[in-house]
Amino acid sequence: MPANMKVFRQPTCPWWFLFTFDNPLRRLYQDPAKFLSPLISEGDRVLDIGCGMGFLTLPAAKLVGQGGEVVAVDLQQRMLEGLSRRAEKENFQGRIRLHRAVQDRIGIEGPFDLALAFWMVHEVHDRVSFISQIRSLLRPGGKVLIAEPYLHVSRDDFLRTSSILEQTGFTIVDEPKIGFSRTLVAEKE
Repeated sequence: MPANMKVFRQPTCPWWFLFTFDNPLRRLYQDPAKFLSPLISEGDRVLDIGCGMGFLTLPAAKLVGQGGEVVAVDLQQRMLEGLSRRAEKENFQGRIRLHRAVQDRIGIEGPFDLALAFWMVHEVHDRVSFISQIRSLLRPGGKVLIAEPYLHVSRDDFLRTSSILEQTGFTIVDEPKIGFSRTLVAEKE
């Protein structure tokens, strides 16, 4: 296994496949504005981990407004480059900061009001370390939204993630309905 993949169970989703994830049809069953609106206020600082081409990053940037910031994190430079082009088209360059994570570290400084980990936690090998890193990046009372693909991640596996959250100092506060996903929102104690 290559050294740069040691924290993953399987290879990360290839950059060229993400175009299938970010399309108008997906917004019919997963409307980011709908499920992010209750979690994001104007002026917030949001961390989008595994941002891909920006399916959540761009709607989050709209919600945080001019005074907020979205830090978009990904392992793959091509994802960040694609997101950069899309952010420029939306005139969100001042609201979105791109960051390339390395191996087993998110590698960014907090605090954040909200962290997003959408359809990516199943790729992380050491979930305890990953969730601990998220916790350290959130302000007191900050939240994390975790969503996993319903058909790809079993209920038992998702319950293990939920248990890790509780063991690392989070309280589960919601289970929003997001199409084809197992979801939870947890708050830092």
